[in-house]
Amino acid sequence: MRRFLSSVKCAAIGIAMAVRKERNMRIHLVAASAVVLLALWLGLKPVEWAVLLALCGLVIGLELVNTAVERVVDLVSPDRHPLAKAAKDAAAGGVLAAAAFAAAVGMLLLGPPLWDKLRELFG
Repeated sequence: MRRFLSSVKCAAIGIAMAVRKERNMRIHLVAASAVVLLALWLGLKPVEWAVLLALCGLVIGLELVNTAVERVVDLVSPDRHPLAKAAKDAAAGGVLAAAAFAAAVGMLLLGPPLWDKLRELFG
């Protein structure tokens, strides 16, 4: 049990570091918070919640992996190198792809009920 708790503590430290030092992590957290608030307001179904939360978790998780890749590349290759750039760009591309697909799914799930709610409010 101690090893598990130690692992959880290390993971929490890693997440906190990324939130403090990575602007994109903060952007993803703000976006995820906005999605959650909007979904609460719209009263989404459990399956829709599951999809939205899974995608938010995926994007945030990939941002953490991207941060790790950037740190390791900087450690092993402090000078500019084309392979270091390629590794960093690929990791960032993974986050971008996940975020783009998450945004598309978010529009599909949130768009119609939001439109209905706005039409109801503003006639």
